[in-house]
Amino acid sequence: MTCIVGLVSDGKVYIGGDSAGVAGWQLTIRKDVKVFRNGDFLIGGTSSFRMLQLLHYAFTPPAYEPGTDLEKYMAVDFVNALRQCFKDGGYAEKKNEQEEGGIFLVGFQGRLFYIGSDYQVGEPLCGYEAVGCGAEVAIGSLYATPALSPRKRIEGALKAAEAHNAGVRSPFVIEELNS
Repeated sequence: MTCIVGLVSDGKVYIGGDSAGVAGWQLTIRKDVKVFRNGDFLIGGTSSFRMLQLLHYAFTPPAYEPGTDLEKYMAVDFVNALRQCFKDGGYAEKKNEQEEGGIFLVGFQGRLFYIGSDYQVGEPLCGYEAVGCGAEVAIGSLYATPALSPRKRIEGALKAAEAHNAGVRSPFVIEELNS
């Protein structure tokens, strides 16, 4: 289920997502959003609505000291607080002595980060990323539309994913975060 698309343009981060909730053959268009703000962070995710609820309502990102290495902050401080939130909320899983969370995108300080299920932090060199079952179609659309405005690129990527993937459905939510 899901397509979440992130893009950085002119110091702003844009994240858009769909509204599908899929379980087996059942599709529900959900009112709760997959893209939202949490303080100075813009977050959009897939994997689990429970994970999104924790990120939206229970997660308190640690304070960021300007001038601190942002990649190190995300990989250590942000992820350690995230792991604790997931444990406290009953979401974290442990398989073969390795913790697993979920997959989501984070916009912060004009940059876009990918958080993997193993809590790895990545940052796309190309300035855009997508996650969820519609990710491949969305990334192709983003690659092919560099001349469009950021919102049009994200909307087009989500529409392409909806047209070519059974787990992606409108309405789409697109948020913007100024750095």
